[in-house]
Amino acid sequence: MVWKDSMAASTEFPPPMVMLDGKYGSKENGSLIVGGSEDLNTSEGRKDVKVGKPPRHLSVIRHTVGLVGLDLNLGTLGLICPQEGQSAFLPVFRSGSCSEIGPKPYMEDEHICIDNLVKHLGASVNCPSPGAFYGVFDGHGGKDAACFVRNNILKFITEDNRFPVSAKKVMKSAFTKADYAFADSVSLDRFSGTTALTALILGRSLLIANAGDCRAVLGKRGRAMELSRDHKPSCSVERLRIEKLGGSVYDGYLNGQLSVARAIGDWHMKGSKDSDCPLIAEPELQETLLTEEDEFLILGCDGLWDVMSSQCAVTIARKELMAHNDPERCSRELVQEALKRNTCDNLTVVVVCFSPDPPPRIEIPRPRVRRSISMEGLHLLQGALDSNM
Repeated sequence: MVWKDSMAASTEFPPPMVMLDGKYGSKENGSLIVGGSEDLNTSEGRKDVKVGKPPRHLSVIRHTVGLVGLDLNLGTLGLICPQEGQSAFLPVFRSGSCSEIGPKPYMEDEHICIDNLVKHLGASVNCPSPGAFYGVFDGHGGKDAACFVRNNILKFITEDNRFPVSAKKVMKSAFTKADYAFADSVSLDRFSGTTALTALILGRSLLIANAGDCRAVLGKRGRAMELSRDHKPSCSVERLRIEKLGGSVYDGYLNGQLSVARAIGDWHMKGSKDSDCPLIAEPELQETLLTEEDEFLILGCDGLWDVMSSQCAVTIARKELMAHNDPERCSRELVQEALKRNTCDNLTVVVVCFSPDPPPRIEIPRPRVRRSISMEGLHLLQGALDSNM
């Protein structure tokens, strides 16, 4: 996320797009699900998450997955359990990250990667296993807000006495607490701000929280599934909310100043804590139940998505992981590709794999249609060949 003077330049570069079958990953085809509206407990919902069986419209995938026996300590968290007859899939977390300053004179991005949340928090916190936590924070107007959120957001989550039972309520509260705590800090620049995108994984439950224009994209057997929505002021939902609160959108900027509609910090725009400001820190949440088809997760700041579609990023990442199975190297490749496409912003990318194995090859089945020719047709063909000799 950048200020107005640098954002103007970024619009000169149309985002190249690489798509599978010409349609996956688009919002029109339903890849974005806000608010977790899919019901996995219904018979229809279970049809969509059958393990090991690819959708009929995709290529056949032939592979075997060896599952390591893991001790799942759920504590008091109520997760959706595998139905009878389904594989008891448990993710194994591996992550890698890359940050580059890009063409800007200073770096304002921050990020966090914790593959083993139980080990990180220690015995004092009741946390389900396996657990992980990741975040990307795209600062603006200085680095203070991004650094503060990176260093404190997990504390606000785990110190809430509702964690981990009410993860959604805890996550929303943590963003608000971080925003207010930053406002109360006397040693930090309250004029700085940051977008925030986090991924909290408890067992098979993946909870994405987003405030701003960073983006989370799930790689699902080669398809891009967007798990967050970019909070741009020009977005119809955000524009309506802004205008209801007395704000305005001018040339794509909130009150002509900021290119995002949600952020932590920026207290020179928010005023007092009890005021109804169009700029809010409340995150939008998306919860997903991970299955064997979910191969990896990409978290990236807008410096990546300004020049690359979600499907393009998933295609590149999958190809890289199939070649070397290294999420850190994969994140570097995505950053380098964005730089080649002339991004105008800082770049931060986090890639999280859910299996120790690389993604399987997708094989296109050969058609099984038998082609035959009648005796009459055979005679006609023979006659044509004889006449040319």
